Amino acid sequence: MPAEITLVARLATSAVDSRRGVVRLHPEVLDALDLRPWDAVTLTGSRVTSALAAAADPATPHGQVTVDDVTLSNCGLTDGASVVVAPTVAAAARRVVLSGSRIARTATPETIRLALLGKVVVRGDAVSLLPQDLAPPPGSDVPTARRTLANTVGGGWTSELLVVADTEPAGVVAVQPSTVVGWLDGPTTGAPATPTAPAVPTVTAPTAAPAEPALGIDELVGSVDRARRLVEWLELTFRRPELLAKLGGTAQLGALVVGPEGVGKATLTRSAAAAVEAGCVELDAPSAAALEPGAASQRVHDAVESAVGAARAGRPTVLLVTDVHALLPAADPPPLATLVLDVLRNALATPGVALVATTSAPEAVDPRLRAPDLVDRELSLALPDARTRTDLLRRLLASVPLAEGVDLAAVAERAPGFVVADLLAVRREAAIRAALRTEADADDEPRIRQEDLLDAVSSVRPVSMSSSETLQTGGIELDDVGDMTEVKQALTEAVLWPLQYPDSFARLGVAAPRGVLLYGPPGCGKTFLLRALAGTGRLNVLSVKGAELLDKYVGESERAVRELFRKASDAAPALIFLDEVDALAPRRGGSTDSGVADRVVAALLTELDGAQPLREVVVVGATNRPELIDPALLRPGRLERLVYVPPPDAQARADILRAAGRNTPLADDVDLDALGTELEGYSAADCAAVLREAALTAMRESLEATQVTAAHIDAARKTVPASLDPAQLAQLEAYASRRP
Repeated sequence: MPAEITLVARLATSAVDSRRGVVRLHPEVLDALDLRPWDAVTLTGSRVTSALAAAADPATPHGQVTVDDVTLSNCGLTDGASVVVAPTVAAAARRVVLSGSRIARTATPETIRLALLGKVVVRGDAVSLLPQDLAPPPGSDVPTARRTLANTVGGGWTSELLVVADTEPAGVVAVQPSTVVGWLDGPTTGAPATPTAPAVPTVTAPTAAPAEPALGIDELVGSVDRARRLVEWLELTFRRPELLAKLGGTAQLGALVVGPEGVGKATLTRSAAAAVEAGCVELDAPSAAALEPGAASQRVHDAVESAVGAARAGRPTVLLVTDVHALLPAADPPPLATLVLDVLRNALATPGVALVATTSAPEAVDPRLRAPDLVDRELSLALPDARTRTDLLRRLLASVPLAEGVDLAAVAERAPGFVVADLLAVRREAAIRAALRTEADADDEPRIRQEDLLDAVSSVRPVSMSSSETLQTGGIELDDVGDMTEVKQALTEAVLWPLQYPDSFARLGVAAPRGVLLYGPPGCGKTFLLRALAGTGRLNVLSVKGAELLDKYVGESERAVRELFRKASDAAPALIFLDEVDALAPRRGGSTDSGVADRVVAALLTELDGAQPLREVVVVGATNRPELIDPALLRPGRLERLVYVPPPDAQARADILRAAGRNTPLADDVDLDALGTELEGYSAADCAAVLREAALTAMRESLEATQVTAAHIDAARKTVPASLDPAQLAQLEAYASRRP
């Protein structure tokens, strides 16, 4: 009996299996692995995840495993990649800690537990709220879970994804009726679990040898200057306290290291502590925050006592609190936060103890932490630029056999927004691809090629950019967009030139355009153009749809706008895409929402041309109702460039049909040029819908159909009417004629 087997992962097309954490194997493969249906398995790609195994149709190829999109993403793989499947035993989960969007968090932990019952997860997995109702486990109440989620989260609950931040015990676990479910930055609640002993504090004793030697200061590519600054502070605090006292200062150091996730904040702190021969005690704030208040308080006290005890024994010590916003949140801080602040304040009063806290969300940290007697200094780490990414790749791949012709600069150019953690994931993914190729061809020397690295970059999502905020480009570029020459040129000048040629603007003494408004009838490719633009410029795109920033609570909408622009600055060069901007920034004074929309407009105006200048960030809005947008947003210095995206003409419609039908077998009697001429009044989306409906018509006639004929297209045209409204088109064209 094999312990594991390597199969080809294929994306599930059945809605029944969608997002339920279920993989399907050929019945004979199940037998070969000694698995029964609904046993747990591990899947190993660029990372290890878990799922439930079920029997596939006997006609399925033996060497194939059918995987849903969430599980495939958890493996870090793409459709058609190889994955290692192995049996495993899922322990009953005593506790599962989750993170998710504010929308998902409106559901109670009890409801979330109902949705997750019977699923198997590991730490770091994304998990859907869709219940595992294919083989409901005992204690599940699928109808109640569905009804409650629809009522609390809303109609989009089926597309919400949560992230498993921690599990107890570690490893592969199955969610049970007794599992305690909670949120990462809040107390865990749910059904009572069997009492267990408090978890061992996650601290590194200063006298213990570290698991990995700290990097030298000069090895911190891209962060050397910041590390040296922290070393100077530590040297003065630990070695020259009398000098500080003589000059009127105090030998006390509290610093906040700010930067995107995965950029190396904790690594920098460890290296700085090692450079001054100080110990380092670490407290993982998210892990502590996930505990019950009593256990969390004990974990904090244990870490502080370790640091204070080492300092009193004569060894200077840095108390490192990672992701401090989880333990000390700005919004609704728990009573524990006050105790934590007092404990940290007392620790800093001990000679030989320095406090360094890290966070990727400085606006989410309790402002009391920045008191003068606590954290009064700040270091900011930015995302690596292209040159720094090249140097990081060169260092990470120094001991890896590379094929001739590998251009690391070209790889770095294709990876905007990638931090050290992302580049490590790229190295792992490239190694897997090279190993699979070597395994298939025994004569091939094991080396990583350029295509391995480029493919790895395309399959790794930057940790600094959440999936709910980023716009996936799909690999398309402006050259893939047919026709629209003037529109593409206008976007290139207004968006790409400021980011690619800032020196030219500086040389001519002019400010680059701050923003662009794309407007035109619905379905004519505004979002598609943005995806192509981001693909051409290798940009990070933060996308906001409609009124996502609107919040009924005073101050929350403004905070969300500030956070959006901060993330864009961290991810520069970046593009902020405000889809349906008319809903986000309507004319002020006419709303009936207690002024929420007015405050969002004011926040947008402040961020666009406020005291904090935007660098390497361009804002693009899209709408089909430009007359509804607040005029102040469209003046020079804001969304100053207005670009009209017209409906497609006959030639453009023919090009759209060819692009939409490139994978559809069309019969010889289908003339796309003639069809494009006939589809007057059809948008780009309508044209694609005609071909899709024609294919469905062929399937209705016979599920064995191999071609789409002209008759199928004629039938589809009767069910897919033109969506372009002549009155709206006339209004948009009149608006365009009034603009310069």
